[in-house]
Amino acid sequence: MRLLICSDGTDPSDSPTRLGGLIGAPCKSPTTLLGIAEKAGDEKALRAALESEAEMLRKRGLEPAIVIRSGEPIRQILAETTSNEYDLAIIGARRKGSGGMYLRPEKTYEVIKAVPPPVLVAIGVCEHVERILVCTGGRRYSDDAVQMAAEIASCVGASITLLHVMAEPPAIYANLMRLEEDVDRVLASDSELGRNLRAQKESLEKRGVPVELRLRHGFALDQIFAQIRENDHDLVVTGTTQSTGNFRHYIMGDLTRGILNRADIPVLVARAGRIMDYEDAEGGFFYRLFHGFGAEKPA
Repeated sequence: MRLLICSDGTDPSDSPTRLGGLIGAPCKSPTTLLGIAEKAGDEKALRAALESEAEMLRKRGLEPAIVIRSGEPIRQILAETTSNEYDLAIIGARRKGSGGMYLRPEKTYEVIKAVPPPVLVAIGVCEHVERILVCTGGRRYSDDAVQMAAEIASCVGASITLLHVMAEPPAIYANLMRLEEDVDRVLASDSELGRNLRAQKESLEKRGVPVELRLRHGFALDQIFAQIRENDHDLVVTGTTQSTGNFRHYIMGDLTRGILNRADIPVLVARAGRIMDYEDAEGGFFYRLFHGFGAEKPA
């Protein structure tokens, strides 16, 4: 698993670097430490900071390559991830407020939507990754999130909980709700939900990953964070979907944004399918990203 760790060099114990070491060290993952100098003259100080972070990784047995780029951060991360193939990009996300839709810096959301690999957002102080929570919609588009979680779990020896949240039915259907929360009954059923959850669980078991399936009813965000609190998870995995049309980019839904806003543990945003290359997408999102969001590609 090839890792890209994006650091701003402001803290020698930066969360993305520390988290990258926890995940990459057990599997000796090829690792690149990317720093971006936004202002002229910042490169020398940035390189010194990255060298300090690289030493942290070397102590864990990794030999990171250091790459320094200059310019706007999202563009430079996109350039690095399109010119080199990475399995996972790790970024930071400090809180910038106490409320509203954008508790994390807007750049965090834009990186997640733009870059090709899955993005792991380093939130909070993570000392180990032993219990991973995967939020699955019980659909085929959740499979990539499950497989990315399996890659990490295999590396670090973690267990996985597959969580599916269903809408809470009216009180008169309380018995139905109890039946729906019967994991064995759902797995044995021939429903689409049962088939997909069964396939996801079996795929993890084949890789030797300890896995548990949990079903809950209610508002999805509330139930996800109740599950995190009750079981002391170290990492939560959610997903994105692709837009439709002639060009595609990733759409981060309200659930994923809500998880990022409320989480105090790392959040992995996994892909549903693969994004097209930058060269194939110049007519839309990526063209505007590089040339300004008011720009349109000339005919």
